[in-house]
Order: sequence, then C-alpha cells, then structure tokens
Amino acid sequence: MKTRLIIFVFLFLGAFTDSLRAEIVLPAIFGNNMVLQQKTDAAIWGKASPGNSVEVTTSWDDNSYTTEAGADGKWKIRVKTPAAGGPYEISISDGEMLKLSNVLIGEVWVFSGQSNMQMPMKGYHNEPVSGSNEAIATSKNENIRLFTVSREKSLEPLDDLTGQWQECLPGNVAEFSATAYFYGRLVQQVLGVPVGLINSSWGGTRIEPWISEMGIKEFDWVTLPDKNQTGDFSQQTPTVLFNAMIRPLTGFAVKGALWYQGESNRNEPDRYAELMPGLIENWRAEWGLEEMPFYYVQIAPFDYGTFGLNSALLREAQLKASTMLPYTGMACLMDAGEKDCIHPADKKSAGERLAYLALAKTYDESGFAYSGPVLHEISIEGNMVKLTFNHAENGLTTFGKELKNFKIAGENRRFYEAKAFITRQGITLFAPQVPNPVAVRYAFDDFVQGELYNTEGLPASSFRTDTWE
Repeated sequence: MKTRLIIFVFLFLGAFTDSLRAEIVLPAIFGNNMVLQQKTDAAIWGKASPGNSVEVTTSWDDNSYTTEAGADGKWKIRVKTPAAGGPYEISISDGEMLKLSNVLIGEVWVFSGQSNMQMPMKGYHNEPVSGSNEAIATSKNENIRLFTVSREKSLEPLDDLTGQWQECLPGNVAEFSATAYFYGRLVQQVLGVPVGLINSSWGGTRIEPWISEMGIKEFDWVTLPDKNQTGDFSQQTPTVLFNAMIRPLTGFAVKGALWYQGESNRNEPDRYAELMPGLIENWRAEWGLEEMPFYYVQIAPFDYGTFGLNSALLREAQLKASTMLPYTGMACLMDAGEKDCIHPADKKSAGERLAYLALAKTYDESGFAYSGPVLHEISIEGNMVKLTFNHAENGLTTFGKELKNFKIAGENRRFYEAKAFITRQGITLFAPQVPNPVAVRYAFDDFVQGELYNTEGLPASSFRTDTWE
C-alpha cells in the first residue's frame, strides 16, 4: 500500500511538473516546408516557459543562437540565412526539442488585395482561370512553397494567424491564388532559386482595412473603429484586416509585396490616389524595410453600369501612384478585362506582368520589357496631335487591330473619336470635328479592349492629358 502511494505521488508530481513546462509554440508562419528569405538576418520567434533559455540551431551552418524567454514567455532570435538552397532543418529547444524540416532558403513575397488576388487557380464557380487545368497538372515543383492566410478580422493587432506552408503540388496549387502562383512560377524559373508565396487576401474588401492604425491616422477622413464595440463588425472596417492578416507577418523576413485591389474603392479615385501610396509607406514602416519593393496590378476594364464614377479614374489614380514612390511598379491589364465578369480569366498575364517588374527592378534582370507604353509628351500642330511614349524603344503596335480608343477635345471639352495611326515617333491623331484640339484621352471608359502595346506585347494604360471633372 505504501509503495503504491509513493508511485502515485511520483507520477502526480511528474505530471504537475510537465504541465508547468510549456512547449515551444511558434506562430503559424513558421513550420515545415517554409521558405526563409536568403542572405538576411531572419527573425524567428515564439513562446516558451517564462525565463527559460531558448536555443535555435540551423542546419545550413550548424550555428546555434540562444536567448531567454520573457516573463510573458515570448522570445525572438535572428538567424543568418545563406544564399538560396535547401532543404534544411531548424531545431528549437527550451529543454524540449521542436524541429522544423524541409525548410528552403530563397525569395519570399507577400500577396494581398481583394477577390482578383484571392481567386484560386481552379477559378470561382462559373468563373474560370484560363489555362488553369494544364498549369495545375504540371505544377509540381520542389522549389516553390505556398502559404494561404485564413480570412480573419480583428479590432486589435494580433500576434498570430491561421495557415500552413504547403508544397507546390497540383492539389495545393488548385486552391492557391492564381495571380500569386503565376508570379512565383516565372520568378522561380528565371532566378533558379526557391520561392515562398504568402497569400493574404479577402474578396470585396476596400483598401482601408489593410492599413494599420498608425498608417490610417494619416487620413483625416477615415474614422478609426471603436475597439470597445461588441458584436460582429464588417471586414470593411479600417485596420481590421491589417490587424488580423498582415500584422502577424510583419516580423517575417520577406523580399517584397504584391497587391491587386481597387474595385471596391473605384468611386473615390482622389482619395485612393492618397491611400495607395499610404498603404505602401505603412507596410514598409511596419516591416522596417524602407526600400521594400511593392508592385501592384491596375484594375482591369469592366462594365460597372450607369451607377458611380468612371472606373478609368481609379485606374488613373493607380497609374499616378506608380510614379510617387521609389521601388514600386504597376502591371497593366487593359487588354484582359471582361465586360460582364469582374474576375478576368487571364490571371497568367496579371502574375507574369508583376513578375517582369520584380525581375527587372528588384533582381536587375534585363533584355525584356517590364512596362507597357507610358505617355511621355504631347504636342499640337494645327489640328494634329502627336504623342510620344516611354517604354516603347522598339516602337508601338496594335497587333493588327484598329486604333479606336483615342478621343480628342477642344476648348468646349466635347470629346470626339479620333483617327489615330502609329508613326516612327509615336502616335499621330486628329478628329475632323476638332480643328483646335487641346486634350486627348485613350481608353478612358469603364470597359474597353485596349489595343495599344509596345512591340514586346505589354499594353498601355488608359490615360488622359486633361484634368477636367
């Protein structure tokens, strides 16, 4: 009887001691199959028993790093990552060992926005992604890894989110962002290094929820939410998606960010012209990366009907934003819109045009175009208007289509369809009804099929030379 009592006490004390020893707990962004940014001091953090010594060992160099968990159990260590390679292992211990396996070192990018970024490779119901079946079937790639952040909202900044790193296999790719996948596939193919793709997007959302409280305070027309409110609240509430879906990522080492959003803000183009650069500066500040590359997709043409403003004004705001801050760029989809579907099937163009920007401007690759034609100068000679363009060194083309989307106006501000033709210098146009032209617009409507390209096949954005309301 006495022996049984001793055994019981021993087992009880052992179980009690184990309950006091907290296991290493990592945020969801750290896990098997993950990609760490190469050639940097990458932060790894988590929780352990308060006051415990935490040791992190990296297999690529057999280095060990130690720190002590705080009174709240939180700890953070920075590890030096090598040039791209892997797979490797990371061991983390506070007396109990946790091992991360199949870890790659390479290039990590974050993707965000609304439904056109969220749209998976398999498409939405009755809304396909062009070429997706073959792309999915051939997608197995040991050097691409995928992470999708589950949709969540919060009035307060969160420390963690929900999701897991997945290998690049057809079943996983089918459910992953099509734009992000096509981007990553081309970047990985060109650079020949592992690529990690983190998709954190939510369909139908405005830009304000994706900006932090620190960033949103810069805009006096935006009302901050009441953090003490009870009950449910909209995902359109300012800051709530940043708090839940971006803030937990901001310590994670990344190369840059990609963005595809704007449809839900189309009726406030003037404010979007400020919010878009504001979001970029906000994310750079939150990540502590002043030169973090940020590339985005201009919304595609779509027939929004008779209600609201012309969405070309939102596209104009996005075009302007591409010149306001360094280390940014815009991918144009003037040729990829669909009149009756706000989710264009051509996600390959969206992803690959973003990739051209990153490859040229971030990775210094050359020999290919990364932007469509951008208006450089307008000159007027009598009733003739002449336009020249940047990013068209080898000239312009329509690939056999007629130039039908140019319009000219005089002082009376009435626009007429122009006769336009490509010249060695650019484009010359006129309209018989406008003897004294003062303004030109190209494709400045909700829905158009853009026909102007450079010879490398990248389209020109819609644009105008006036500032009339």
